[in-house]
Amino acid sequence: MPAPLNSDKSLSVNHARQLILDALLAVSGSERLFVRQALDRVLAEDIISPVDVPAHDNSAMDGWALRHADLAGNGETRLKNIGTAFAGRAFIEKVGAGETARIMTGAVLPQDVDTVVIQEDVRVDGDTVIIPPGQRIEQNIRRTGEDLRAGSAAIPAGKLLRPAELGIIASLGIAELSVRRRVRVALFSTGDELCSIGTPLFPGAVYDSNRYTLWGMLTRLGCEVIDMGVVQDDPAALEAAFREAADCADAIITSGGVSVGEADFIKQLMAQLGEVAFWKIAMKPGRPMAFGRIGEGNEGAWLFGLPGNPVAVMVTFYQFVRPALLKLMGVDPLPDFPTFSTRCVEPIKKSKGRTEFQRGILFQEGSEWCVRPTGHQGSGILSSMAKADCFIVLEPEREKVGAGETVQVQLMTGLA
Repeated sequence: MPAPLNSDKSLSVNHARQLILDALLAVSGSERLFVRQALDRVLAEDIISPVDVPAHDNSAMDGWALRHADLAGNGETRLKNIGTAFAGRAFIEKVGAGETARIMTGAVLPQDVDTVVIQEDVRVDGDTVIIPPGQRIEQNIRRTGEDLRAGSAAIPAGKLLRPAELGIIASLGIAELSVRRRVRVALFSTGDELCSIGTPLFPGAVYDSNRYTLWGMLTRLGCEVIDMGVVQDDPAALEAAFREAADCADAIITSGGVSVGEADFIKQLMAQLGEVAFWKIAMKPGRPMAFGRIGEGNEGAWLFGLPGNPVAVMVTFYQFVRPALLKLMGVDPLPDFPTFSTRCVEPIKKSKGRTEFQRGILFQEGSEWCVRPTGHQGSGILSSMAKADCFIVLEPEREKVGAGETVQVQLMTGLA
């Protein structure tokens, strides 16, 4: 747990993220699942290959199997066709000198064959097969175990299982596997002005959207979500909510109640229940954030106190909470954000001194990928997130961006 920092000191985005990650360990516990149930779960144990993959030397193409030594050094070679090797069937004939066999993709290579010539390159005249020059030895052949060797680790523990991994596991004949249990996350919003949907708005009230964006992001991440609703700005109600959340969850996410003027009240309450650092982060949106632990030891839960503005909630979730939850899930290694440089076609206002996450839209201009901001970037304008497919990340030392200048872009694909 990082020590509380001077309230006047602003952390960089990278420093704050690293402090959080350094404090966390993966949750314990696993369960056995069938392969089709394991999509987007985290592998708890190495998958050890029980067989060689492929299990035998085979052809990678439909074509003609032959011995490279029989080919003429220059010009065409005429070979005798002795039969056809089909996938899934044994080919008992031996390909001798001056002979070749028709072979299908995946078929076991006949004895002494070391080359396959694709069917499109060959001419056939009765039982005679005419091979053009320029063939390479070992071409179009898949050797036993070239993908996986029996006894080797096919997929390491900590891997987030995608469709490709499920296919590999199935190809090994493995029906069940061990995955880490889901991370349990309790969430609630704070604020006397918040109403849950389905209830009438009173004067000065707003509907709580943060719980729904958080629920969506957490569900997409594969967490078990415990929605505790809206908690009023009352010390007794907040204390009860924190205690309940810490009893049933690995992590707690709140929105609201950590901005200037509110922090002292919340900080005092959280200090009674655990250890929490309140940070100012040199970023926009999402400057105020709390991180810490409610409760003690294994009985407690990690706390992420996010700002109240809807865009700030999503930005801080993606930059800090998402990588933290992936670590709690046991994902190893942690994935980096897909980021690249591109040209921004519109000017952007910015002050020096903090990292800004502007919402952007990628598009193609000719053969070049470009980006433009979504429009007004206020932290309460959730529609800017709905329009965006990327963040335009502006470094702390950078000031205003001119039209046509290069910027860093962070893809939201798979995130938002």
